[in-house]
Amino acid sequence: MAGATAAKRPRNAAGTRASIEKAALRLFAEKGVEGATIRDLALAVGVADAALYRYFHSKEEIAAELFAAHYGALARRIDEIAARELPLTETIAALVQMLCALFDDAPDVFSFILLNQHAHLRYVREEANAVESLRDIMRNGYLKGELAIADHELAAAMALGAVLQPCVFKLYGRLPGPMQDRSLDLTQAALRVLGIRPISI
Repeated sequence: MAGATAAKRPRNAAGTRASIEKAALRLFAEKGVEGATIRDLALAVGVADAALYRYFHSKEEIAAELFAAHYGALARRIDEIAARELPLTETIAALVQMLCALFDDAPDVFSFILLNQHAHLRYVREEANAVESLRDIMRNGYLKGELAIADHELAAAMALGAVLQPCVFKLYGRLPGPMQDRSLDLTQAALRVLGIRPISI
């Protein structure tokens, strides 16, 4: 049965699947998973509605796979920064710069992760979870005496809130210009909310 299904697929099946994922990411970022339809996806890719089901059972399956892939990639980027073993102040600055660059360079990815995290976070593996990675950074900062907040989950939430809420404003057109221009201000805000002395300019 699997062989018969594969035989019906065009030779550029990998390219078609990639096109579906790219179109879905853009549509989900613009309309949300609920707002985007299979018809929207088919039109964006230039295939018949039924062709989509050769690759995915539903738009929810597409959303789940996209979230796992991009959220896992974000977790790895956070882990790479943590692996540098910089002082916590510099680590936070690097994290903020990375998030701002991601927003500017891949707004669809950032928007999709930000607006769909509540629907998918429960299914994300711990080793590929950006929040878990950030929590580990806060725990290490506490153990090294660089952070006074003993609740690592709370510290991660506080730091994220200082950065992500401005990003939400940016998504809705309330903040002009690139987010990277605001990375220093956001770094200072994250440090203040954690009770860490801001970076001297």
